[in-house]
Amino acid sequence: MSIIRLSGTVNDSIVDGQGLRFTIFVQGCPHRCEGCHNPETHDFEGGYDADTEDILKEIVGNPLLDGVTFSGGEPMCQAEKLLPLAKALRQRGLSLWAYTGYTYEALLEMPAAAALLQELDVLVDGPFVLEKRSLDLQFKGSSNQRGIDVQKSLAEGRTIVIF
Repeated sequence: MSIIRLSGTVNDSIVDGQGLRFTIFVQGCPHRCEGCHNPETHDFEGGYDADTEDILKEIVGNPLLDGVTFSGGEPMCQAEKLLPLAKALRQRGLSLWAYTGYTYEALLEMPAAAALLQELDVLVDGPFVLEKRSLDLQFKGSSNQRGIDVQKSLAEGRTIVIF
């Protein structure tokens, strides 16, 4: 498949999307939001290289997983490298979520990101805004962020916000 730059992975997450999830934290983020939950993922030179084939084997080895979440860092900065993994995961029936500091609408204008969107079920979009932070929000850190049903949005040609 491909080599991607990672900060790390979590095999059994219940906070990075619905159900039991394998979360992939990519390394590198241009947004550098104040108060970011994962500031160690900002440096594009940090982290380590990983083979997406090895990540796929690890995911497939856990039959309890409901899905996989791409987080970071900024997954859309490595969208082209995540795409083959996303396709392989969808073929196995796993749900796919991604967190991004970009808006859904901006991603539609970025070819590699738009291709990755085709494989996602849910996108949590928008930068983290410290002044809008709330611990009462499920699956997002600040109230400006949106949970988007990607497949329905693509089918209807408009953004469908589900949370």
